[in-house]
Amino acid sequence: MGKPRERTGEVALVTGASSGFGLLICIELAAQGYRVAAGMRRPEASGALLDAARKAGLTSRIHIIKLDVCEPEQIKNAIAEMDHLWGRLDLLVNNAGEALGGMVEEVPLEAWRNQMEVNFFGAVSVTQIALPLMRRSSKSRIIFMSSISGIVGFPGYGPYASSKFALEGMAESLSFELQPLGIDVVLIEPGAYGTPIWGKGFNDIQAKEESPYRKTLTEVLNFSKTTADQSGDPQEVAALVGEIARSASPRFRYRLPLGTRLTVAAKVLLPFRWFQSIVLKMLSKR
Repeated sequence: MGKPRERTGEVALVTGASSGFGLLICIELAAQGYRVAAGMRRPEASGALLDAARKAGLTSRIHIIKLDVCEPEQIKNAIAEMDHLWGRLDLLVNNAGEALGGMVEEVPLEAWRNQMEVNFFGAVSVTQIALPLMRRSSKSRIIFMSSISGIVGFPGYGPYASSKFALEGMAESLSFELQPLGIDVVLIEPGAYGTPIWGKGFNDIQAKEESPYRKTLTEVLNFSKTTADQSGDPQEVAALVGEIARSASPRFRYRLPLGTRLTVAAKVLLPFRWFQSIVLKMLSKR
């Protein structure tokens, strides 16, 4: 590929930057030369990111910014701050998200709303407010962090899958709308990687004795834990974001690792009832 040119002077905003993919993406983009606005709901949780930036000699390129994607006024203030500091926004990485687990019947409706508020409406809100600033750049780009759960609705992942399916549809429509304006839209659909999002959303779930879903939910939780323990290196996802950022003509969808691509291919190629049977058998073997 050769040595990529540095993005000196270009500006990126990464939401959900305090940990996981967001933290690694900030470091990756800063290393490319971006001035990175690291958006996080609690700026006091920026220690891990700042430590990583210091170790990499990138502190001057990281700017912590208070940004809760569920608070439109905070988003407006964040974009206004970026406009004041740099007058531009070249790359938006909509990464902020939460993962809620549980069976469709048993997850409280308010929890469903919260899941959609963060993972879907939060991304929509940030995008809407950021776009006027992004249009000032000659060639800007929006990356949405989706998931294999935006393609396959696994049991026990109903709320999370619903939010990611919605994100996929919105991003596809947005891609058609922005292409004539010179703005690329990209979806990244990772499989299982060892980031804090899964511990936050699944650790407190317990199958109730009287639940008709007890067996399936137990299998799902065991599978999720095993998958998380055997997951790939999240740096692979950050590196992919870096590749997309410097690509002259990125694809619309990227899936990783290989297991994710194989799972999606199976869903597309097989009759759904066959695919459904394979998934349930796979869960029961864990």
